[in-house]
Amino acid sequence: MTRMTLEIQHALFNAKTCTSLPEIGNVEILNGTASAVPAADTKHQRIAIKLTAFLYEKLEQKNRGIVMSAPSRVMLSSRDIVKPDIFFVRKNREGILGEQIILGPPDIVVEITSNDTWERDMYEKRKIYSDAGILEYWIVDPEAETVEQLVWSELGYISIRMDRKCNILSSAFFTDLEIPVSEVFAHR
Repeated sequence: MTRMTLEIQHALFNAKTCTSLPEIGNVEILNGTASAVPAADTKHQRIAIKLTAFLYEKLEQKNRGIVMSAPSRVMLSSRDIVKPDIFFVRKNREGILGEQIILGPPDIVVEITSNDTWERDMYEKRKIYSDAGILEYWIVDPEAETVEQLVWSELGYISIRMDRKCNILSSAFFTDLEIPVSEVFAHR
């Protein structure tokens, strides 16, 4: 994985400076450091499409908010600009959706891991998302066929780990959201 350091100690990112940054491939800024995000393989893309479809059907079609996906940029702080695989913003918070960038934390963030991103998704982004107060962070591991659902609490994230044998992925904050885990990993 390629990692390059940006000199940003004296610069603050805001909507104007961030949207004027040139796109250098698929890059995120985590803790002030630019990190190249590798291209997704077909398994990753199939899982992303299925999860996006479930979230769209269960939340956006019911007029509860907006579902979006990479390569949309999300600015969480002056040092953290991420490109989650999938995310959801509740209807009453749609004001954070800008034309070029989302300015603030989504309500649900989904990252689908790969060999190149597993450590970053499990540790670095977990801390960044927790610090930003994201209500739910789902870490999907295509190889292990598991979903770790991290649910925000006053003590930080509480972890619930599911595999394809677990019937339903549900949400602590969106109680009617139910996703069959086996269908997320189904290979048709």
